[in-house]
Amino acid sequence: MSRKRRNHSPDFKAKVALAAIKGDETLSELAQRFGINANLIVKWKKQLLEQSSEVFASGKGLAPGRESELKDLQAKIGEITMVNDFLSKALGR
Repeated sequence: MSRKRRNHSPDFKAKVALAAIKGDETLSELAQRFGINANLIVKWKKQLLEQSSEVFASGKGLAPGRESELKDLQAKIGEITMVNDFLSKALGR
């Protein structure tokens, strides 16, 4: 038996990739929540990070509601960076 290949919308891919970037859940938790393979999440996250500069290159920028989300994500990245630095020093790396 062969399964029909599912096609995911760009909105769904973006939603999953942003959830992965936030880092609130593990890959396996995200995969289970969205019903997809963890490898897809890694792939979509990588694509989002690599192609994010195109959003700003168009000159249109982000929608007004998205700017607050961007600030939240940047704050989360800063927080995770601080935790990683602290743990690296604590573990003597």
